[in-house]
Formats: sequence, C-alpha cells, structure tokens
Amino acid sequence: MLIRTSLALASYAATASATRGHRQYRKHGASTNDALLTDIDVISQYWGQIAPYQDNNDRHFGVEDVGLPDGCQIEQAHTLQRHAQRFPIDQYDDGANDERFAAKVLNFSSTHSHASFSGPLKFLNSYQYQMGESYLTGLGAATEFESGVNFWNRYGRILYDAVPGQLQYNATYQNSTARPKPVLRTTSQSRMRDSEISWALGFFGPSFYAEPMPSLDNFVNGSLFDVVVISEEGTENNTLASYISCFEESLLPYYGDEYLFFEYVPLYICNATARLNHYAPEGFRFNDNDTYAMQSICAYEHAYIGMSDFCNFFTEDEWAAFEQTLDMEYYYDYGFGHPTGRAQGLGYQQELLARLTNQYITTSNSSVNSTLTDNPSTFPLARPFYADFTHDDIIVSVLASMSLDYFHSPPSLTTYPPDPDRPFILSNLTPFGARLITEVIGCADPDPETVHNHRTQYYPTQYGYDASNAPHKFIRMRLNNGILPLETIRGGACEGRTDGMCGMEDFLASQYEAEKLANYQFACFANYTIVDPVDGRDFDGTVNNGTNGIKIGEGQITADDV
Repeated sequence: MLIRTSLALASYAATASATRGHRQYRKHGASTNDALLTDIDVISQYWGQIAPYQDNNDRHFGVEDVGLPDGCQIEQAHTLQRHAQRFPIDQYDDGANDERFAAKVLNFSSTHSHASFSGPLKFLNSYQYQMGESYLTGLGAATEFESGVNFWNRYGRILYDAVPGQLQYNATYQNSTARPKPVLRTTSQSRMRDSEISWALGFFGPSFYAEPMPSLDNFVNGSLFDVVVISEEGTENNTLASYISCFEESLLPYYGDEYLFFEYVPLYICNATARLNHYAPEGFRFNDNDTYAMQSICAYEHAYIGMSDFCNFFTEDEWAAFEQTLDMEYYYDYGFGHPTGRAQGLGYQQELLARLTNQYITTSNSSVNSTLTDNPSTFPLARPFYADFTHDDIIVSVLASMSLDYFHSPPSLTTYPPDPDRPFILSNLTPFGARLITEVIGCADPDPETVHNHRTQYYPTQYGYDASNAPHKFIRMRLNNGILPLETIRGGACEGRTDGMCGMEDFLASQYEAEKLANYQFACFANYTIVDPVDGRDFDGTVNNGTNGIKIGEGQITADDV
C-alpha cells in the first residue's frame, strides 16, 4: 500500500494551523484555568457535528492560493449536503442519554417536593424535557434555506449566466426555451426530505420572485425540478445512507461510541460533575453520564429553540473535550478508524466519478443502487450542478474513501485538554448544514498561474474565461467553504499545485486507485470479528483477511480478498 511521506502532510498541517485563527478561541488552544465559559458564540463552536453551520476560511485546511486563476471558470458543481439542525437521535450516547437524564431529574422533583436544586441549578426544580427525536427543527430549515441561497449566489449565477439582479434559478433559457430540470436526490428520512425542501426554496427562489406568488404554485407543483427519494427503510443500496447496507453492529461495533462514552468522558468530566453536585439536593447525585447529557442538551436546545439553561456550567477545556468525544465517535465509526470507513463512502465516490466522466452505472459492487444510476431520469448526466442530501457520517466516509490523507489523523483517546490544531475537528467538517462541494473548473491554460487571494466572480468572462477555449479541466473541492488540499490524496497524483486544484485526469486516476482500498464486499459482508481491539486502533478505513487481529468465521470470501 503506497502511503505518502509525512513531510508534505506536516507542511499542510502547519499552514492549516496558522489559518485557524479566524476562530479566536483556538488561536492559543483551550484555556487552562477553571473559569466557566459563558459566551455562547464560543461555546457553540465546540459542538462537533451538532454545531451550527459556520463557513471555514478559504485557507482553513492549509491551501495557500485560494483565487481562481485567469482564464478559468467553474463549469460544474456537485454538492453533498448534510441536513441541518435536528432533534437528538435515540443512540445511547446521544438522545437516549439526554432523555434518561431529564427523566431522572423530573422523577426526583416530582417525588421529593421538599428537596430542591439550588444556585444556578434552580431551573431543574421545574424543568421538563421539550424535545422530540430526529426531526428537522425550524432553525434547521432556516440553515438549509440559507445554504440554497448561498449555492445560487456562489455557483448558480455563474453556471446559468444570470443577468444582473437575478436572485434565483430561472427554468428557461434567455430565448424562453425550457431548461432540463435539475434533479435533487435525498433519502426517505423526514429530516432529509425537509432539508431538501428548504434548500430548494433558497436555490429556486419562489419566496423572492420579482412577482410574488404567495401560493408557491410554481414551486409545489414540481415544475422547477425533480426529486429522487432513496429509501432508508430497509437494507437496500443507498449511497446517501450507506450504513444500512454495509454494517452489522452485532459483529462490528461502533468503536467510536464506546471510546467516547466509556473512556474519554470519565477522563475529562469528573470535575464538572463534582461542581454540579455542590448544588444538588440530598438524595440526588449527578454522575458523569448526567453531566455529559447536560452538555448535549445545551447544544440540542439551541438547535431547537435557540436558547438553553444548560450551557454555563463548563470550562473551555471541558467544552473542547466534549467536541473531542464527537471527533473520536465519527473517526472510529465512519472514517479511517473503522474497518468499513472507506466502504461506507465508496458509493458516493463512484457516483461522483461517473458524473465527472458522463457515464451511467449499470452494475454495482458497492452501495450504489444501479436501478437508479442507469437511466437519465434518476441519474442525469452533463448537468450544471448536482445536489445530494445526506448525513454527516457519509461526508466523513467519503473523505476516507477518497484517501484524502490530510484527515487521516486519529483523535487522541487520552489527551486532555485536546490539541486545538488537530486536523479532524467535526465542527469544521460536518456541522449542521455541512456541504462537501466538488467544482469542475475549465481553463485555457494547462498549468494556469495561481492567484493568492480570493476574488469574487461577478460574471463568467470577467477574468478572461472563454467557454469555447477552456479544454483543460481541473477539480477543486470545498468543505464548508474551506478549500481541501487535494495534494494530500494518497499516491501523489494531485501534487504540484498550491491552490487545491488537481487536473481532471490526475484526479480521476487518484480516485480509481483509492476506491480499490475500500474492499467493499469483504469489509461489509465477510463474517469476521475484531479480536481484542486495541484502543484507538486505526484500520485505515478498511479490512481484509490479512488484517492483524481479526477472526474470520463462516462466510463467503472471494478471490479478491485472499
């Protein structure tokens, strides 16, 4: 297996560290005193995948030159869009723990009328849990709406050669003939479909037409776009929720959840638990899981009603550690740290490659549903943009499947406070409303001169771009606006530029090599277990029958796996 030297990655890490200062609290690391942090704008940036959306700086991931070169223009954009703010889910270290704690408080208060919480915890005497499970919240809908507007502003205007003052997509060309309908894809979960609806309201713009349409007739009748809903109800293939067809928890546990709940939470939260118990009445005692639930409820109540009384009880170090628990959960459940990390991202990676090369996928060796990818109605080709609505874990898995080694950096299971300059920080990767965008850029020059600073593209030909003379195609990717260092893709095919751009053929070559590493059939379906896994073990997102420490049981093993 070819692994790039650490020198280039170290260079990117150093550059990225210098660019993270736009979040001021991370300039010098987390605080080292015991002062409680009360600034919610700072606190909320430690919430990992349940943090509110915030753009990364263009240079956040270490790319130096962030302007689009002369003679170049974005010709196509693919967005892998995460749903936005939602209620907690029923996982034992998420909503289930939050609900358990809230029930514990309510049960105590209702059966101990003469005992009460004191000081800053007085609100618990009458507190009742108000959240549901899993559904998109109103704030989540607003986040997705804004994302749709931003996608139009950054990409739609240029891709559709908008006229001055045009606020949204127009379904007809300037000669009044109809455009091919855009196709949006989503999964069947409620929060996914509602995210797609809200995003579409922003991009297609019926809420701010020059001639208002209060009934939204031109929107709800489907005249502007088509939607493909891919089911999450069974175990059928679904690249936007690939875990349903590639994971057996009884054989292969969620390592990250176990690491965070049983190892790291007790490591960092005991002092906070002791502080809270100072205000607890006789007969009630906070345990570490209760304290962790208070941090989680703080974040989720802000995602629901925009406020919470649970937020002001922790130091900055403790909030930074809360985020570290979420980092390790996703790295070791869905990223390089899990044996199926690459396999879970492989399907979308293959769909992206198919779209880039204008090919249908007629047979599947991954989570691709080939009944949907083999025809133009559900998998159209050569479109200006694609929008797919997915979950946070899929974005993490895609980064692993692509072999983007910048993110091959395991979160520490023992370091407290955590390193503020670690590359894998979920609030930068998959906050609510996260988006992984692949840009196809056409250029006149095969090696265009880099441009150091960002510059706004007001219209397609502003900096010398000519669609009839742009034969050289490049790929550039953004994660929440930050340009990804494609130079760190394993194998070195994309090395040589400082602006994150990789020649199309080089990018395709790198990805055809990367997709082989997923070993999908074995990783997802072979009958194997991990024997005595070592804490923090990094599987490089894959597994085969030669992986140390696995036990193979009865089951099919193909020749490719030997």
